[in-house]
Amino acid sequence: MTEINSSVRVRFGAYEVDLHTHELWKHGTRIKLVGQPFEILAVLISRPGQLVTREELRTELWPGDTFVDFNHGLNAAVNKLRDALCDSAEDPKYIETLPRRGYRFVAAVEKVTPTKVVEGAAPSAELPKPLAGRTEPPASPSPQVPTITVFSSLETIADQPKRRPLRRLILVAVIVVVGLWVLVNIGIRDILRSGGGAEKRAAEKAGVHPPSLLTSLSDATSDPAFSPDGNRVAFRRNGFVPGISGIWVKQIGGDELTQITSSASDCCPVWAPDGRSVAFSRLSDDGRTIYTVPAHGGTLQRLYFTCRGSKDAKLDWAPDGTTIALVAGISQKTSAIFLLSVEDGKTRQVTMPTELENDWGPSFSPDGTQIAFVRTNNDGYSSSIMLMSAAGGEVRRLETDPRQVDGPPVWTADGSSILFAAKESDVDSLWRVPVSRGIPTRIVEAGSPAWNPAVARRGFRLAYLRMSSARSIEQIDLNPSAHHARGLVTSLGGQNAGPQISPDGKRLVYMSDRAGGMDIWVSERDGANPIQLTAVGTAGSPRWSPDGKRVVFDVGLGPEWQQPRAIFVVNVGGGAPRALVQDRFNNPAPSWSPDGAWIYFASDRSGSWQVWKVPSTGGAPVQVTTQGGFAAWEAPDHNVYYAKHRDPGPELWRIPVGGGPEAPVFPRIQPADWAAWAVSDKGIFFVASGPQSAPTLSFFDFSSLTIKSLAVLEENPFWLGAKADGTSVVFDVPGSEASHIMLLENFR
Repeated sequence: MTEINSSVRVRFGAYEVDLHTHELWKHGTRIKLVGQPFEILAVLISRPGQLVTREELRTELWPGDTFVDFNHGLNAAVNKLRDALCDSAEDPKYIETLPRRGYRFVAAVEKVTPTKVVEGAAPSAELPKPLAGRTEPPASPSPQVPTITVFSSLETIADQPKRRPLRRLILVAVIVVVGLWVLVNIGIRDILRSGGGAEKRAAEKAGVHPPSLLTSLSDATSDPAFSPDGNRVAFRRNGFVPGISGIWVKQIGGDELTQITSSASDCCPVWAPDGRSVAFSRLSDDGRTIYTVPAHGGTLQRLYFTCRGSKDAKLDWAPDGTTIALVAGISQKTSAIFLLSVEDGKTRQVTMPTELENDWGPSFSPDGTQIAFVRTNNDGYSSSIMLMSAAGGEVRRLETDPRQVDGPPVWTADGSSILFAAKESDVDSLWRVPVSRGIPTRIVEAGSPAWNPAVARRGFRLAYLRMSSARSIEQIDLNPSAHHARGLVTSLGGQNAGPQISPDGKRLVYMSDRAGGMDIWVSERDGANPIQLTAVGTAGSPRWSPDGKRVVFDVGLGPEWQQPRAIFVVNVGGGAPRALVQDRFNNPAPSWSPDGAWIYFASDRSGSWQVWKVPSTGGAPVQVTTQGGFAAWEAPDHNVYYAKHRDPGPELWRIPVGGGPEAPVFPRIQPADWAAWAVSDKGIFFVASGPQSAPTLSFFDFSSLTIKSLAVLEENPFWLGAKADGTSVVFDVPGSEASHIMLLENFR
């Protein structure tokens, strides 16, 4: 395949890229993609069909004189790029991963020929030059001592590698100047205290109501249904922990959740018109049962059972409360809409599809006189929104657009329009079509991807389902009957990483960018009730104090992650973070000593990366290692364990707490990354390559000096945490699928 090496603008699939202005569009709509994710895209499309190694990307985009967790940084950047392109690592349309080697751009790339020349326009810039083909990867640059102080970062601009384009240097200079002004005039403490809500406050002042998370659970949630007054939402929860799956109810504007059923096979809730009960479908191998349950929980009442299966279990309750619309099979390949009498349980078929059609997704109009539903050909490729009288009779086609209808329809509160999900360029969005047979228009405010809309009859609210790919946090319980992973923390895209379990085993601390920037969060062990502790935007590597009352973390002293990092401590109960180590050197990866007297950290202040420690109350740093070291933990066996270096696959070394010889751990321990290991009371958990190079969770026992393999993971996590008693571990998982219910207020 021919390399692209001269055009400023190129096209692939539904996307266009301008490599001069650093802009990405999809069907003419600009998509936000900046920084390293865009630079990676530029490099990949400059060599379509060819392998670009991780080392080549490191050399090109991560200069050797900057501090960065390369593997974590690259993986995060690629994940953000895939999110922007709606791409998947498992089924790539654009970016293919070649494990442990690099990436390949697999879509066809073509130059876009300008159709108009503007007089006086600036000369066209060239595409970034392709990375030179190499038979051997370049050697990793050795760490260098930064030659700047915190408040004179402009000095670094002149020292950046000459291979960086001038426009990037100018951009960095502008960002650094702004960052310096903030640091000098506000101070790092005020940044940590104040939060980054300026844009949100401006939006609220302007009356804008962007979508918000209605359900922020780590479990998958779906099937939203509004109560008649529009103030509560019933939804389906698919939990990782036994006993929490089923139908739940949440009050809008509150945090309280009420579980009203407890079966993982329960779905598709719908409210009774009086708001006192909820009907739902329960699926089984034998068929489907429809129950009602009081809205606050209680005894189930069985209304209906059918062994005639249907792929669609959606229900809708008629506004007069007498009937429920449902879907049931009428032949092996065909389904139709039926009305179920709430009083006597009798059913009546109201749609008459042919043997080549399936009817599903019934929805009553607000006045109860009409039913909207979807009619799909058995080929699965043609679906349309249909309308009919609730009494039965003639059916008319409402939505004839060729796009694929991808979910059941719902009516707007005034009955003038119908909402539905449909694909556009393989991405699902929400659409609105007038009942008077107008042209469907996309509901831009909901964003995409979006499915399964629900409209409140009162209160001008729209709820819908959004699925996303994010770096999430999972847990493995290490009792003999478990050894399987379950999710704890997810969010709509972005990163959740660095998990650590509190000393009492009841809480979790981690870093997340769910609020915009990367900050420190605390939650319950299952991810519930997350609380943001910092608001600096560049915080990371959180670690609990032995008493569980404080968290130490590192933070970048500038607008980019490559800036020098400082050590701060924050009280979990609230208050401003306190600076502990803040100077011109890089000081990442802190951890506490078991007695809480010292905090260990890595630093390049001696000219190379070594382990240092500082009194937790403040004071002068004390050097611990002299032969190289990074990311240290003091263990109960009176040794300080540490990664030998910060590159992938570091060997673990140790040194006595009181000082002594520095030596490698035996048997040899070589985790996948400097953070992919954790100390517990009795030993060290770590993730490394096992049989057939599979990521394997193992345990090094302090007493027997033996290593035992515990579980095989799907991917290598970058971060690992462990409960002190060794009964469970937590770790980050890139590219995890999550589903959440979104809420759009003031929807009309």
